Amino acid sequence: MEILNKYFPELSESQLDQFAKLKPLYEEWNQRINVISRKDLESFNTHHLLHSLGIAKVIHFPKGSKVLDVGTGGGFPGIPLAIFFPDVHFHLIDSIGKKIKVVEAVAEALNLKNVTAEQIRAEEHKDSYNFIVSRAVTRLNRFLPWVEKKLLPHDKDLSKGGMYFLKGGDLDEEISEVKYLVNQENLSDFFEEEFFKTKKVLRLSPFVKTK
Repeated sequence: MEILNKYFPELSESQLDQFAKLKPLYEEWNQRINVISRKDLESFNTHHLLHSLGIAKVIHFPKGSKVLDVGTGGGFPGIPLAIFFPDVHFHLIDSIGKKIKVVEAVAEALNLKNVTAEQIRAEEHKDSYNFIVSRAVTRLNRFLPWVEKKLLPHDKDLSKGGMYFLKGGDLDEEISEVKYLVNQENLSDFFEEEFFKTKKVLRLSPFVKTK
């Protein structure tokens, strides 16, 4: 866990132990259910673990808040964030049942009491949350209508609520298609690995409009 100690020296021994167990768990599950490509599994700590924790570099979820991870796949970014924020509840959803099966098994193996998971399409999910996170599910103008009404009202301070999306590449055109104010945070400002050169966290709120 040298890479985590490098960027997150505040982690406890218990958290580091949970993070250390993640890759072996996914390696075991990947033999039964393919949730991570072989290439990404080889670079698991960078491509999945550290990438998910990029959100923790731009927002500190308050104790007791509720976070929805949409299109979580095998549990990213939700599982790493749940380890990082043990006093925050994370609900992970995905439309593919076998992926939710992996999420539930990993959460149980790590004794993550702050994680729940559900097989459901985002547009069918009815609950509301303080924060919404996701990793490169689809283009923003398609994705936002699925989730924008699931966010509990908050003031314009994004630290009290909002959406945080992990995406990569040149996003200016995609951002111009939506009516909300979007802030881009470059993960290369926090992590020096080449993988993060074009990776970003997008911060936005449906309560702050530009159009």
